[in-house]
Amino acid sequence: MTTTLAPPAPPAAPAEDLGALARHHGLSVSGARPSLPAYVRQLWSRRDFITAFATARLTAQFSQARLGQVWQVMTPLLNAAVYYLIFGVLMNAKNGVPDYVPFLITGIFVWTFTANTVQAGTRAISGNLGLVRALHFPRASLPISLAFQQLQQLLFSLAALVVMLACFGEFPAWSWLLAVPALFLQALFSTGVALALARLAARTPDISQLMPFVLRTWMYASGAMFSIQNLAGSGRFPDAVVLALQCNPAAVYIDLMRFALIESFTGAQLPPHVWALAAGWALLAFAGGFVWFWKAEETYGRG
Repeated sequence: MTTTLAPPAPPAAPAEDLGALARHHGLSVSGARPSLPAYVRQLWSRRDFITAFATARLTAQFSQARLGQVWQVMTPLLNAAVYYLIFGVLMNAKNGVPDYVPFLITGIFVWTFTANTVQAGTRAISGNLGLVRALHFPRASLPISLAFQQLQQLLFSLAALVVMLACFGEFPAWSWLLAVPALFLQALFSTGVALALARLAARTPDISQLMPFVLRTWMYASGAMFSIQNLAGSGRFPDAVVLALQCNPAAVYIDLMRFALIESFTGAQLPPHVWALAAGWALLAFAGGFVWFWKAEETYGRG
């Protein structure tokens, strides 16, 4: 019996030849990172998805609770009540702070927006892996939509803040218009940090477990419950520490909102060049966070 040998297989084409062949026929790598301008255009084309996703999550967030979305207002108010007892009464932080209750509740409401946005960023990719792996879309849509969700929640809560301020003698004035640019800059800053943390947490999910401790420390350093100016005047801390506290971005945005909404909180209590500082933090965080997130676009949902 004669055995017929099969002809040898043709040698595999070099990888560079395959790449040239794919480019010649208009093929591209699936999930490849687009250029930055193209990425921005893709995001803009999906603006309806971003807003709808944020609104749907906001609606569903408290759907199982009996009080529903009332908890959006109750949570910061209850936190403010606890901090008033601890800092205002027990630690006497209200000493030397006119209108301490408006001072406190404004700080808590503003801080809650930044904290929730940053915390949401850590779950933007890891909490939506099914969506990331099933569909092709710019992944920055997720942390941006979660940040927009927190902004919607803050705007809803501001109605309650206005009522609370009126109960303590703080009524609408022209200075309240300054809250609009202050909130815009704070939203840019918080979104940028959320984008940066979304990339970190996509590879290291344990970051989401660590963030509550980081955020609690950041809150205590932001003057949400006490006056940084009074701390500076006490002489107990070096000038460098006081300057770092004053330039803390969360403290900057809290102070700007207090300056806009509380009559007794004057420009003398703001750090020098406060608007330039607020704009600088916002642009640095948003631009840096966005570009850094984009650089890892093709890695999200893999591995």
